[in-house]
Amino acid sequence: MPLPPSPTTTIAAAGGGLELPLIGLGTWQAAGEVAHRAVLDALELGYRLVDTATMYGNEREVGAAVRDSGLERGEVVVTTKLRQNQAGREREVVRESLRLTGLDVLDLWLVHWPPGGQARPDTWERFLEAREQGLVRAVGVSNYSVAQIDELIAATGVAPAVNQVRWGPALHDEGVLRAHAERGVVLQGYSPFKATDLDAAPIAAAARAHGVSTRQVVVRWHLQHGVVVIPKSTDRTRMAENLDVLGFELSGGELAAIDALGRA
Repeated sequence: MPLPPSPTTTIAAAGGGLELPLIGLGTWQAAGEVAHRAVLDALELGYRLVDTATMYGNEREVGAAVRDSGLERGEVVVTTKLRQNQAGREREVVRESLRLTGLDVLDLWLVHWPPGGQARPDTWERFLEAREQGLVRAVGVSNYSVAQIDELIAATGVAPAVNQVRWGPALHDEGVLRAHAERGVVLQGYSPFKATDLDAAPIAAAARAHGVSTRQVVVRWHLQHGVVVIPKSTDRTRMAENLDVLGFELSGGELAAIDALGRA
């Protein structure tokens, strides 16, 4: 039985008003039929955001699962990414991602890592062109610093819709959150469980208080900060657990205690 849909956030600027679910499915290291089945299970459970990348090697399976799900195309947000060594071949790569997924448009296309450690405004310009040409609905970056984002804005006048970074309570930085919000960039977090000790006292205490798992506390913590979270899993039970976080709310005190892990 599907769970209630995740809340969404609207991404503007380079996002064109795309409604981005706050909880998505990461697919790194999922391949072949395992990837196809995981995405199908996730969509049946109620996920509406699926994250893949050129380097994951599973764009074909992700696209097939979206088509096989029976959902209307507009109900599912599909993200994929340009690997850093593909900079300079943006048009070729986006068309190949479209071919592999079998989708008529990509919802969100990200620069996976700063190419050669540089912001590369020229690559960002090609991304904006892909959006203008209707190949993708929204464009953004991944693993960029605030300074690199500022370089893209200075060169083009357009901020990335999203910056996908490694995030979790132990990496919490109010200044980073604020900087992204000021620039109209949605922060999206990957590896939410690996980034933090799930047995940390404030997380464990919140889990006991609300009768939920520590993973659910971490997902809920992201939501209450407005950070999109994309835990990866191929296990249907674990996927359901990660999505089932709307039945409780962390108190201000619980949030502050978990936030403090980022200063520990």
